[in-house]
Amino acid sequence: MPSEGDQTLVKLALTGDQKAYKSLFEMHRQAIYHIAVKIIRNQEEANDLVQETFIKAFGSLKTYDSHYRFSTWLYKIAANCSIDYLRKKRIDSLSLDKPIETPDGDMQMELPDYSYNPEQELRSKEQRFGIEDAISSLPDKYKEVIILRHKEDRPYEDIAKQLRVPVGTVKARIFRARELLKKKLKSIR
Repeated sequence: MPSEGDQTLVKLALTGDQKAYKSLFEMHRQAIYHIAVKIIRNQEEANDLVQETFIKAFGSLKTYDSHYRFSTWLYKIAANCSIDYLRKKRIDSLSLDKPIETPDGDMQMELPDYSYNPEQELRSKEQRFGIEDAISSLPDKYKEVIILRHKEDRPYEDIAKQLRVPVGTVKARIFRARELLKKKLKSIR
């Protein structure tokens, strides 16, 4: 249901009443500011968008349909102003797939791939093999619980059932296996 206060102020503003314009501005300024900040995430620019919103709204006040809430109409204008602002600020993107047009003809852009690091890959493989070797060198009862828990991601209860031991025993073995692995992996480094 449209607000009586807003409706009265809109009618007065349409007759040129400056106090009505000022009242509408004061009543809705804070809400417009919050809409703009939420969309553009910049407080200084949001203040400019508040002004722009009211300029657009007051400039097209004749098009406002009084069957609807004035605030809804105004907030829509604020959102559109904020979205337009973002569109204008958007940086032109450059496609890496499209050829670049130059006076000498089209050129294909080539960018080096810095993401591949053979040393890092080698270190990762060595570490993985070191861990695998350390696990395989564990006594069977520790190796078994580590594999079930960390490789197969099984819960303690399932491991206890499979091994026919109490859950506490499983936890103790996993703890002991981890301690042994820490010692073995420290010696590798």
